[in-house]
Amino acid sequence: MLEGAPDDFTSVSSNCLIINTLFKLKLLSGFAVIASKSVLSAFRRQGMKGVVLAGGIGSRLFPLTRVTNKHLLPVYDQPMIFYPIQALVNVGITDILIVTGGQSAGDFLRLLANGKDFGLKRLNYAYQEGEGGIADALKLAEHFAEGQKVCVILGDNIIENNVREAAEQFRQQPEGAHILLKEVHDPERFGCPQIQDEHIVRIEEKPKRPKSNYAVTGIYFYDPSVFKKIRRLKPSGRGELEITDINNMYLEESTLHFSILEGWWTDAGTFESLRRAGNLVAETGANKLPEASTANKASLRVSDRRSVAVAK
Repeated sequence: MLEGAPDDFTSVSSNCLIINTLFKLKLLSGFAVIASKSVLSAFRRQGMKGVVLAGGIGSRLFPLTRVTNKHLLPVYDQPMIFYPIQALVNVGITDILIVTGGQSAGDFLRLLANGKDFGLKRLNYAYQEGEGGIADALKLAEHFAEGQKVCVILGDNIIENNVREAAEQFRQQPEGAHILLKEVHDPERFGCPQIQDEHIVRIEEKPKRPKSNYAVTGIYFYDPSVFKKIRRLKPSGRGELEITDINNMYLEESTLHFSILEGWWTDAGTFESLRRAGNLVAETGANKLPEASTANKASLRVSDRRSVAVAK
């Protein structure tokens, strides 16, 4: 007690001390939550945009896709398109373009409207005529991107967790691209990397004899030069502009980085994978974020982990 201080002054001082202590405890308890939002804030400052590619006719899902776009089919309790949109939202992206096509394009607008259900600032739409491949669909996003970096996700890709670590790594890259790999039992269905000494040396599209058990997932981070690269592409033997060729262009520039995706990942483009996707979502959920109590640890993993630049 201060000598000569009035009783009410001492009471006020004690109350201030208590309030100050409680305030500090409140700050500590909220630290994990603040840490978990650091990636979101970083992306919002930088202006990362998102692109969901949801075109094609879904021939492997006939006859279901005779009456609707495959990305509108249900996966457990939600339309398929909800999952890639939420994956983008989970890394702080609030400006998204949906690239679609076919006779059901208008159904996306009826379902998603302006994106307010996802908290989006803007939800844009582009129409792809025909089937020219993933890179052909992506080129429609050039004006939307406005010279900024983009995160591109295929509309039938669903993940258990999130890609915040990869997003943070890409944010720190001055240029180039970042892809996510996942070990699978059927790499011949996907773009498959050849890996030597922890470096990717080449990526093959749907190889008959895969050189690894890894697949390039349908989640890609690109700098603005991706659109110049698309203009240099020539159609493959399948008559499409291949996203694998884009990734190999970055590889040749030594600006392609990669990381391994944690948790399960699946596409939903066949009857088998559509069933698997529904079962996985029902069992574990999808697009999960770290618990607040472990968010600060997750943030440390991001800062400690370095992208591996691939060799030419």
